[in-house]
Amino acid sequence: MTDDALPQDSDFPEFPEFPEFPDSPELSEFTDDMLEDKWVNLDLSRDWREDGPFDISEVDLDADDVERLDFGTLIITPFDQMKLQLNVVGNTQEVQAIIVTLGKSMLDLTLFAAPKSANMVAEVRSKVLEAGEAADAYTELVPGPFGTEIRQDVPVTLPNGKKSVQHIRIWLVQGPGWLLRGTIMGAAGSAEGVDAATADLYDFFCNVVVTRPEQPLAPGALIPMAAPEGLLPKQR
Repeated sequence: MTDDALPQDSDFPEFPEFPEFPDSPELSEFTDDMLEDKWVNLDLSRDWREDGPFDISEVDLDADDVERLDFGTLIITPFDQMKLQLNVVGNTQEVQAIIVTLGKSMLDLTLFAAPKSANMVAEVRSKVLEAGEAADAYTELVPGPFGTEIRQDVPVTLPNGKKSVQHIRIWLVQGPGWLLRGTIMGAAGSAEGVDAATADLYDFFCNVVVTRPEQPLAPGALIPMAAPEGLLPKQR
């Protein structure tokens, strides 16, 4: 992977001026229990992983000639005009997140351990909502392509000191023993459903294959990835 394949500062979207947010009726007119029942019921209403993301036990990757990148616990399928950035911990070469950029849109992939029998999506969603509240974000829950989708407008301060807002969409998908979080930012962060701005990122997310480590992991623990040989610069 050459340096010019990684996003530069100029590749990231420019955010609009910071708006005045109205109170969110989705979060203010319902009690916590009513809200949770509504969205939990949606999450459990069908198999939202029918078209992916997949567990390694559910697919046969040797059955085709598709070019993929294997990060150990996460296998991705690159697509045209995609730029790749890795969130690496210090000098450990341990990858904590994969960030895919397409034009002015970005998708951040992070993998966590989850119970094999119980669903923990609602618990994780609750923590995301708490973090959003702490950041003074405008938050709403909407039906999405993987069940309940979290949409947030998060106040940010730009390097020039101006106030702005970052539009974020969050997909939470649980498989056998794992939970994959997809965070969409930029142009696709303001889009609806899986329209043109989101279509390629949606397909990319669906094609992700998870290989959960065999060792026991506490629910919610981050599952690190390992970059394929030659993708990261060699340590000196």
